[in-house]
Amino acid sequence: MQPFLRTQLERYAQRLAELDFLLSREDIMADMQQYRVLSREHAEVTAVAGRWARWQQREADLAGAQDMLEDPDMAELAQDEIAAATHDLAELADELQRLLLPKDPDDERNAFLEIRAGTGGDESALFAGDLARMYTRYAAAAGWRVEVMSAHEAELGGYKEVVLRVEGRAGDGPSGSGAYGRLRFESGGHRVQRVPATETQGRIHTSACTVAVMPEPDASQAITLNPADLRIDTFRASGAGGQHINKTDSAVRVVHLPTGIVAECQDGRSQHSNKAKALAVLQARIQEKERSERAAKEAAMRKGLVGSGDRSDRIRTYNFPQGRLTDHRINLTLYKLLAVMEGDLQEVLDALQHAREAELLAELETAI
Repeated sequence: MQPFLRTQLERYAQRLAELDFLLSREDIMADMQQYRVLSREHAEVTAVAGRWARWQQREADLAGAQDMLEDPDMAELAQDEIAAATHDLAELADELQRLLLPKDPDDERNAFLEIRAGTGGDESALFAGDLARMYTRYAAAAGWRVEVMSAHEAELGGYKEVVLRVEGRAGDGPSGSGAYGRLRFESGGHRVQRVPATETQGRIHTSACTVAVMPEPDASQAITLNPADLRIDTFRASGAGGQHINKTDSAVRVVHLPTGIVAECQDGRSQHSNKAKALAVLQARIQEKERSERAAKEAAMRKGLVGSGDRSDRIRTYNFPQGRLTDHRINLTLYKLLAVMEGDLQEVLDALQHAREAELLAELETAI
């Protein structure tokens, strides 16, 4: 284990002793607010300190087993213990590294997933529909719920723009994190190379879509929108929907005048429900704008491998003739494009997560 990690872990062991002392004091126990804060920290520190104690024990076991190798009668038993201890130490080291990384509280939130057709006309809209289907299938496999917040369908199929709400809490997904934590690195430009259905001469076209993944604002932390800054319009929903859609102005569009950010919802029959959904998307977009501005300032000082999630970043290419997916941020190439388009995103998302963890670990080492 690297020396800087040992230093960090020793600090956790020391902090655990301090917290044990503080939580035993009568004045701390009498102050319920302070007691709750320290209790939460105690639980977090205990998880790290406990795994660190286990690592130290297995390290001692390994050293003892290596000493036993000199005894011919114990050599076979020592070899078995060395193999087991080495395996345990590798797993514990990986787990401890992850526990030390800074955590983003937004990772456990639900997500708004916004997909927009870009260059490429009708083919871009069709690809936007394919991306929406891909993410929906991935969410279904993860046991998550997907809700269409708004959709602008294209004439030949697909979407000019679609906004999905993906609801998935910690523990529901394949890696234990929430919807935003798993999908956050999908933000950016997605390029497709294939022969469009409308192409009669078999030529390969290149089109693009943009994806933005935003955490759903927490009700207690959501920004307060001044009603004077909002313009709310109602209109009749477009697309299929039967007689009700044609007769009722149930769709809602909300414009945030200071920023010009727009959100709308026409999914439900209730104008009140659509307004609430549109306001939720609007808040997420305003917060995402603020986050993007902060990320841009940070990027001026350092450029992370995974990137800031800006729409202008071309992050991935889907090449259908070769059956190839390439993520340009981490130089990942997979020849399983059809499976990915059916929602098999696990390998891609895991690789991105591991790359981000490596970045954070390098930053942690530099800061020490």
